Amino acid sequence: MTDGLKPEDLEPDAKLVEKEFFEWQKRFQAVFNPDREKLVDSLKAQWERASLLHSAEAALSELKIEHNRLLGKKSALSGLKKKIGFVNPTYKSVVGQRVQTLERNIKAAIILAEDRLKHFIAELSTERESIDVTMPGRRPRPGHLHPITLMRERIEDIFVSLGYAVEDDREIETDFYNFDALNIPEGHPARDPQDTFYTTDGFALRSQTSTVQIHAMDRGITMAHLKGTLAEFVHRLFGPETRTRFRPSYFPFTEPSAEVDYSCFNCGGKGCRICKGSGWIELGGSGMVHPNVLRAANVNPEEFTGFAFGLGIDRTCARIYQLDDIRLLFENDVRFLEQFR
Repeated sequence: MTDGLKPEDLEPDAKLVEKEFFEWQKRFQAVFNPDREKLVDSLKAQWERASLLHSAEAALSELKIEHNRLLGKKSALSGLKKKIGFVNPTYKSVVGQRVQTLERNIKAAIILAEDRLKHFIAELSTERESIDVTMPGRRPRPGHLHPITLMRERIEDIFVSLGYAVEDDREIETDFYNFDALNIPEGHPARDPQDTFYTTDGFALRSQTSTVQIHAMDRGITMAHLKGTLAEFVHRLFGPETRTRFRPSYFPFTEPSAEVDYSCFNCGGKGCRICKGSGWIELGGSGMVHPNVLRAANVNPEEFTGFAFGLGIDRTCARIYQLDDIRLLFENDVRFLEQFR
């Protein structure tokens, strides 16, 4: 039987605890520089401040792990404390005091490190959120309308100035208003799912503007009104020298029907690349609302009439702004769109 452990028997364990404590302090100093003046100098750039804040927050999280490693149940200090009970009574007091002092120093260092980190994080957070009123502000970049929207508004302005009203209606229509009421029978290609987006049974996205006109009819409208309206429209859109022509055509929801062309605004009808040498550019289809369409909507065709026409706003926009490629209108290239401010 021994007389118990002597202080020198615990010296290797004590040095191991001191070594771990010293190494932790060294690592902590590398992450957190206590020299506040140097830190202030490094805060001149915002990204540096954010980097420091991230490092400090990471160090605070790591400090909790280090606390358990240095002071936890499985730490070298805990093993050293367990051996005190086996120390010779003569030396137990001295050894106990040394171990307690070592433990107090470690705890005090960790608490101090935690307090300094929290204070440092709070200062950096405040600086990050603060606003220097002496700094020049950032000028907001105002948005602007898309060229197709500009073209649509320009067209609307022309018709409103002619005494027309802009009618906007539902985006989803029944099969009746999409097809039956427009004199489009069952089996017609326009009803094919490849051409029409169906939502649920009996409903589909509005496939054409003619579904709206059913809800807005007038009295005494003739083909002369249609021709006069389109002639004035192209005059105001492309210039007073622009001419129109009507070619017979067929559409199931109009009778009579016609394709509308206007003289090329680029060459004046002489023939060029834009009009493909014909001197004319197609505007779109037109015609008087078919009597069957009116009857399907319970409208008396002997009393109410109307005309219809359609044009591609994107194609018209490309021609007005002399775009070489219509796809520019749909690519959302900011360099292109900024030209329409």
